[in-house]
Amino acid sequence: MSLSGKSRVYGILGDPVAHSLSPLMQNHAFHTYGIDAIYTPFHVVPNNLPAAVAGLRALDIAGVNVTIPHKETILALLDQVDPAAQLIGAVNTVVNNNGTLIGYNTDASGFISTIKQELTFQTAGHEVLILGAGGACRAAAVALASAAVKTITIANRHQTRAEKLVNDLEVHFPEVQFFATNYQGRLFLDSLFTVDLIVNTTSVGLHGENINFLPLENIKCSALIFDMIYSPSETPLIKNARSLGLFCADGLGMLAAQGEDAFYLWTGVRLPAGFMRNFLMSG
Repeated sequence: MSLSGKSRVYGILGDPVAHSLSPLMQNHAFHTYGIDAIYTPFHVVPNNLPAAVAGLRALDIAGVNVTIPHKETILALLDQVDPAAQLIGAVNTVVNNNGTLIGYNTDASGFISTIKQELTFQTAGHEVLILGAGGACRAAAVALASAAVKTITIANRHQTRAEKLVNDLEVHFPEVQFFATNYQGRLFLDSLFTVDLIVNTTSVGLHGENINFLPLENIKCSALIFDMIYSPSETPLIKNARSLGLFCADGLGMLAAQGEDAFYLWTGVRLPAGFMRNFLMSG
């Protein structure tokens, strides 16, 4: 990679951030398309986020990705926030437009792209079950509702949190039926027999643990499984689902797809679908 006095700087803000695959795939894209830019990780602890955002302006950083734990708190520090990101309540991409910092959320678009490409899931009129009720769930739910699914059931260990999320979203998507339940509820168990797609947005499986509250044997054979967690050795959910003959995909595709959408927001260059995923897989 050759840099010059005109090189633009991009990066990722997070705590931790050393594990991120984003520098690898973004720098590969810059190099492949001959863009004079570099992408670097910025380790920013929560108390330093305001100073870091001020630094983006002072140093004229062209754009950044935003990861845990800053996706929600950064909203108040930006000049503008895209309506979809505002509804999701989280920003994962910032564009510096001549000193104006604009926040976007490409997690939602990356999620939809991935389930369509890797699971060939056609959203319109279908029923979806989402595990978890945090920020990742909200992004997935907004994306699915915007793509005209029929029903979204949100299941969480604490049902009240799922209910709050449902109450927030159903106002914006009156054409979609929303339901809230916990993992022991009859609604949750009954939904396993009917839903077309199950999405894990929880952190369960990140360290190799099983999702004990999800009885895969009760899921209809045509159901699709998407695990937002990515592990090179496959998460337990992916392993168990494949052993039962269920069609599934993990979070690598979503990581790559949201990165491709961020790249487009920064550069105006639309990468071929799967460009970043193919690069990560080849490594």
